[in-house]
Formats: sequence, structure tokens, C-alpha cells
Amino acid sequence: MTTQVQSIVVDAPVDEVFAWHRRPGAIRRLLPPWQPIRVVEETRHLGGGRAVLALPGGLRWVAEHDPAAYDPPGLFVDRLTSRPLSTAVRWTHRHELTAVESRTRVTDLVETNVPGRLVRPILGYRHRQLAGDLAVHRRAYAAGRTLTVAVTGSSGTVGQALVSFLTTGGHRVIRLVRHPPAGPQERRWNPERPDPGLLEGVDAVVHLAGAGIAGRFTDDHKRAIRDSRLGPTRALAEVAATAGIATFVSASAIGIYGADRGDEILTESSEPGDGFLAHVVSGWEEATRPAAEAGSRVVQVRTGIVQTPRGGVLRVQRPLFAAGLGGPLRPDAWLSWIGIDDLVDIYHRALLDDRLAGPVNAVAPAPVSGRDFARTLGRAMHRPAVTPTPSFGPRLLLGREGAAELALASQRVRPAALLELAHPFRFAELEPALRHLLGSLS
Repeated sequence: MTTQVQSIVVDAPVDEVFAWHRRPGAIRRLLPPWQPIRVVEETRHLGGGRAVLALPGGLRWVAEHDPAAYDPPGLFVDRLTSRPLSTAVRWTHRHELTAVESRTRVTDLVETNVPGRLVRPILGYRHRQLAGDLAVHRRAYAAGRTLTVAVTGSSGTVGQALVSFLTTGGHRVIRLVRHPPAGPQERRWNPERPDPGLLEGVDAVVHLAGAGIAGRFTDDHKRAIRDSRLGPTRALAEVAATAGIATFVSASAIGIYGADRGDEILTESSEPGDGFLAHVVSGWEEATRPAAEAGSRVVQVRTGIVQTPRGGVLRVQRPLFAAGLGGPLRPDAWLSWIGIDDLVDIYHRALLDDRLAGPVNAVAPAPVSGRDFARTLGRAMHRPAVTPTPSFGPRLLLGREGAAELALASQRVRPAALLELAHPFRFAELEPALRHLLGSLS
């Protein structure tokens, strides 16, 4: 047994840091994305509750919080208690929060038999997440403000990250779901004909729902992509207009610029491109018009290639690179990427910063070529990245049109609207972003 110790000083008072930890969503924000672990149950109280995590093979990690070691806002302790894991793994985690003038020293002490080389990346990730989240919540446009936000698509990769970020920041989130509501934090939503009272008591809407784009571009798949976006978005925007919603934030995509614009630098003022996705995304943005015409501040978040091991292309590429089979799909293509937490920050800013309106390119300021992306991912994973993927592979899986619009697309996108506001990105460069997400950044 050894005790692993790591600490960080965060720019927030100790009461605020403690409050962040006890709010819903904290464990989701701190759970490393490279681990195959899912949150089943969050603790209800740091002084005696428990958190339950699902591991592969049906195992459960139950972390019991010790009421005898609870001294808010300076201390809480949890320990692994579930069998059979606890018979082999020892894990007692002591969380200490100490005031350092107007800041807080956060110290994690983990008494465990797990090797330190596995524990240190976890603690490092937790500290970067905590410091980053608190910094965003304390930005001038957000500090002291809390909203009630209705969110569609809350079970998706982006939705889960955004909801937990908002709730740890003190905002109330109402999930708009298609199944019977599980509690007061959910409301049933009919995408085709939403109830006129759906948004009662809501300050803002984040609309993320839509059928997944990945897949072979058959007529049925293309219809699902289009129909899940255009009609439901317009219907929700009409309800928002009637309800007098102040802010309506809708997902969009850089696919609006077309599959290949060469080396042209694309900003929010660039003309839409051609092709199926460009036409769908144009219609998707147009569908928000009822809210804008009623006076809502409408923001369309044109999302780039989202980087997270929990979903999207990185989830597919990671095992290939781990096996030493990684390489570029199209070496000369421009890849406009965004880290999952930077994307969450952009949605948060869209909700709270009145200076943002209309389309916003949600991409990092440094796009990379397909060749450089593969090399960078290879370095982050300590694996070679020299095996180019033959173009017939994506065409076989996605069809010619799907391959051209997705796997082989090239878009050099600049986040002009955000740069004009001097928006601070957590990760403006690709390599530190990937190292953070994959646990290879110390």
C-alpha cells in the first residue's frame, strides 16, 4: 500500500470549490474519458452517500463517503467497498481543500495498492478539469448568473458533458426526453408536436438532438439525418417563440461549408457549400428562425470534429492506433477539430454571453492536416502512425457520397466570432488536447 499525493491551487475560494464538488455532475466531470467506466449513481451527500460506477464485465465500483471524515468545506473521504473488487483493490481517497488567501489548494491523497503510474494520470486529469471548469464559470459574462436551461439530446456524448458542466456550475437543467419523465428534471418532448407548455419556467434552450450522421448514405439514412433536424428544430423554435425564451442555442455543423473547399479559410461569413450535408445544415439553421423573429437571441454552434474517447472519430481511431495500425485517412485534408471541453465552454458562452448571436464556428484556432493529426495522435499514444488508410475503406463502409462528406472531407475553418471576443480555449493546440483526453499528459 502506498499513498499517492497530488495538489493544485485553483483560482476560486474554498466554499465555491466545495460547492462544485457536492453538486450533481461532479463525478461525471472528473471521470477520465479514456477509462471504460460509466456512472450509474452519483452520491447524494459527500458526508455519507455513495457513488456507483459500472466497469467492464459487469463489475461495480461503489465508493462510500465516510461521515466520520466529513468536515466541510475542508475535507471529505470516500473508499471502495464493493465486492469482489474491494478484495483485490484497496482505495481510500481523501479530498482536502485549504484556503490560500482568495484561492484554494486542492490536495488528493489516495491510499491504494494500484500502481502509481495508473493513479497519477487520473489525479492530473481531475485537477485540470476542476481548474478549467471553475475558471469558465468565473468568467465575466458568467459570474454570478444561474439559468434554468432546457436541453434536448442530453443523453448524447456532447449532451452528457454539457449537462454535468452546467449543473456543477449551479444551473438547473431540464432534460427534454422522448420517454416518460423519470423525475422533475425531465419533461417529455414530442419532436414533431411539442406541448405548448413544454418550456414553462425556462430561461434558455440548448437543442442538440438529431440522428447520428455516421453511416452509409442510403436514402433512408439521409432522410433520418434531415428529418430529425429540420422539422423538430422548427417546432421547438416555435414553442420557444411563444414562451418568450430569451436564448435559443442550436447545434449546427461545419458541414455547412461543403465537403472540400481546398485551402480557403472559412469563417462564419463564408458562403455555404454544396452537397447533402451543406444543404441539410443550411436548412437546420434556417429552422431556428421562428425564435429569432420573436426576439430570442439565437446561436447556431457550427461544430467541428469533436475530440473525445467517449464518442466520434477518436473512439473509432483509438483502438486502431493502439494496435499500431493508425494512419491518415486523407493526408492533405484540413481537419478542423475541437476538444469536448472546449465545445462545452462554447455552448456555455452561447447561453450567457449576449455578444454571441448567429452562427459560431466551434473549432480550435489551429486546424491540422490529416497527416499531422495522425502523427500527433500517434505521439500521444506512443504508437506509430505511418499506415495510410486506403480510400476504398471509407467508401466501402460509407458509400461514395458518405465517404466524401465525412471521412474524406476537408474544411479549413476559423473560429472568427470567438477570436473577436478573445475567447480563451483550454486547448488551442491538438497535441495537449489529445494528451489530456488520453491520460498521457502529466
